[in-house]
Amino acid sequence: MADKVLMKGNEAIAEAAIKAGCRFYFGYPITPQTEIAAYMAKRMPKIGGTFLQAESEVAAVNMCIGVASTGKRVMTSSSSPGVSLKAEGISYMAGCDLPALIVNVQRGGPGLGGIQPSQSDYFQATKGGGHGDYHLFVVAPASVQEMVSLTAHAFDVAEKYRVPAMLLADGTLGQMMEPVVIDDITVEEHDKSWALTGTKGEREHNVINSLSMLPEELEQWNIDRYQRYAQIEKNEPMWEEYEMEDAEICVVAFGIASRVSRNAIKAAREKGIKVGMIRPITLWPFPKEALLASTEKAKAYVTVELNMGQMAEDVELATRCRRPVLSANRAGGCIPSPEQVLAQIEAANQLGGEQ
Repeated sequence: MADKVLMKGNEAIAEAAIKAGCRFYFGYPITPQTEIAAYMAKRMPKIGGTFLQAESEVAAVNMCIGVASTGKRVMTSSSSPGVSLKAEGISYMAGCDLPALIVNVQRGGPGLGGIQPSQSDYFQATKGGGHGDYHLFVVAPASVQEMVSLTAHAFDVAEKYRVPAMLLADGTLGQMMEPVVIDDITVEEHDKSWALTGTKGEREHNVINSLSMLPEELEQWNIDRYQRYAQIEKNEPMWEEYEMEDAEICVVAFGIASRVSRNAIKAAREKGIKVGMIRPITLWPFPKEALLASTEKAKAYVTVELNMGQMAEDVELATRCRRPVLSANRAGGCIPSPEQVLAQIEAANQLGGEQ
């Protein structure tokens, strides 16, 4: 049995990336994710990897494009406003069909905001963030252990489908320390025949490019890409169900908000309310089928988020507006309390009973 070690969330992400085969990291410091860069600065030179603190977030993401084009595993990380600066480069990655991992340890916003934890970049991560028709594969850990496992998984999915992936955490998870197992990561092998590795005169030149001056050609590139997205939506959704066997009220929460929600669910159960939780682990693809199936028993939903209710829209879409959706949310770096969540569960229970 592998030994557990006590690690901070940000450092666990960095070490998991190394264990998953990442040997290139380009970043720029910003609270609350700076420990990722600091950890990579210490570790990468010792293992023959490359660490570079770029002159800006824009430079860092474009360096990732260069490495990803060669088929090597590469990662960059930042926090909310820094990811906004990376948005153009992320869109270029998607347009070039390049796998890479972008880590966003979110802070409050919009604008410069604050350094407290937030989940307000949900729209940015799941609805694009940059220009054009594209998706990121987006995972949302709820523990330091999941920061480890989902970092490795995101690299694998990115390479399998040739898409950029994002690990969407928050300042609380990035800064908290928990015991983790980190030595059981395996690296999956995927086709890299598309990579720019030099032909050695043995094959045709590969071209990595997102520019087409022919509308019909660019349209077909988008169609082809969305066919891959459809495969991701079919094969890669991840979620956890908690106390859903008889649940008439369904809480939907991700990341740190899901941990607060568990306490509220236990308190509601003690009051006789049949409530459970569906925790999306992938935010894109969103676990739409699980939410839709839950409408057979659930009479109302409560979303718990560290934002103004962004995921609530996806819950409404996934359930096809068959049931009312309430929100227990805080913004600006505030975290909902179990009591606030419990109050919305009770309101949903009363509302659902009127249907």
